[in-house]
Amino acid sequence: MRTTLTIDDDLAALLAREREHTGETLREVTNRLLRRGLQQGATGPRMVELPILAGRPLVDVSDTSTVLAELDDAHVEDTRTP
Repeated sequence: MRTTLTIDDDLAALLAREREHTGETLREVTNRLLRRGLQQGATGPRMVELPILAGRPLVDVSDTSTVLAELDDAHVEDTRTP
């Protein structure tokens, strides 16, 4: 089927980069990536198993004020280091 699409500039650049990398035509790259995206969307996001690390966390990530305070302290220490 032939159709006309208006593609955003950032996507056009990504498609061009993919074409250079694979040597495929614009049609081939676009069809392959559309198929992959549509198939992934149908099955939902892929679940990734996260590692379980030994030890205890330094902060309770559910306590956002503590996490932000820790990040602020780390940022202040980084700016003091010459």
